[in-house]
Amino acid sequence: MRSPFVAAAVALASLPAAFAATYDVRVGPDGQFVFQPEFVKAAAGDVVNFSFLPKNHTVTQSSFERPCSPAAGGINSGFMPVAAGATSPTFKVTVNDTKPLYFYCQQGTHCSQSGMVFAVNAAEGSGPGSFNAFKAQAMGAAVASGSASTTAGGAYVTPPPPKWQSATATVTQGASVWTTTYTSYDGTPPPSPAAQPKDIKIIVGAEGQLLYNPSNVSAAIGDTVTFEFRPKNHTVTQSSFMNPCQPLDGGIKSGFRPVAADASTFPTFQIKINDTAPIWGYCGQTSHCGAGMVFSINAVESGPNNFSAFVNLAKRVNGTATTNGSGSPGASQSSTSGAQKLVRFGGYAGIGALLLRH
Repeated sequence: MRSPFVAAAVALASLPAAFAATYDVRVGPDGQFVFQPEFVKAAAGDVVNFSFLPKNHTVTQSSFERPCSPAAGGINSGFMPVAAGATSPTFKVTVNDTKPLYFYCQQGTHCSQSGMVFAVNAAEGSGPGSFNAFKAQAMGAAVASGSASTTAGGAYVTPPPPKWQSATATVTQGASVWTTTYTSYDGTPPPSPAAQPKDIKIIVGAEGQLLYNPSNVSAAIGDTVTFEFRPKNHTVTQSSFMNPCQPLDGGIKSGFRPVAADASTFPTFQIKINDTAPIWGYCGQTSHCGAGMVFSINAVESGPNNFSAFVNLAKRVNGTATTNGSGSPGASQSSTSGAQKLVRFGGYAGIGALLLRH
């Protein structure tokens, strides 16, 4: 006859999943750019449950070597906008083994400037592979025993200018096939139109802050990006990577959009994505760009001309200095505040009469 103790042991062994631990992690609590807690130790089968608090954050897998760049094929919650007082959406990650997993928030400079990163099963202490070293790496600090800096003297180094070139590709969409010429550089996605075009909303100056929210988005050809202006007076002005705070000749401009503090409706400005090349922009209001009020669409995060580098360059030039560089409009624009005005700049050829080659 089997003893009750043996029977209980067998029952426990047959139900490991029932006893898997769940770790609750708050994303952006109290308006802070932080995961709380910042790291956990988990066993295979455990679950990490991320709860998103107001504003707009992501849980994006990266690597120890590249803390603020998405890992190819990695886990990504996507942006999770949360209004004040709203129920927190969640995102669950199941841990498959005890190997380290590294994550960051993909919003603006949350990773590179605020160290908004998270780790599962990172090494302890401050050595290689540790959470402390990972966070320091994200913020550009020396890691562990190393003392590397941007230059030998620790001086800031301006990123290299983007290398633009024209590329030709054959595009297939449904039964239609055509050849197109588009603006490209390393890391630019292929010029494939969106299967189902979507609208991406960006809030300009939300809650009196000098920022676009979200400030760094990805969009396919055919998608639209709608900027919604909140109180005070801001602009959406296209620039170039090397001249973040200077208007791009022939680029997109919303003009100033004053909004009263008690406004209940908000003006919008919409652009349609015609090209896969990155679009860089800023607020033309005095000193706002120098404070980091910039945005990007389709920035290539895997190279030196990424969004964080763009923000840092804008802050350093402080809206005054210029460097040698150029850009591509890459979009058409429209605005709404009563009557609609439409101006198209082009940036993509071969998709139809609405889009113009430049």
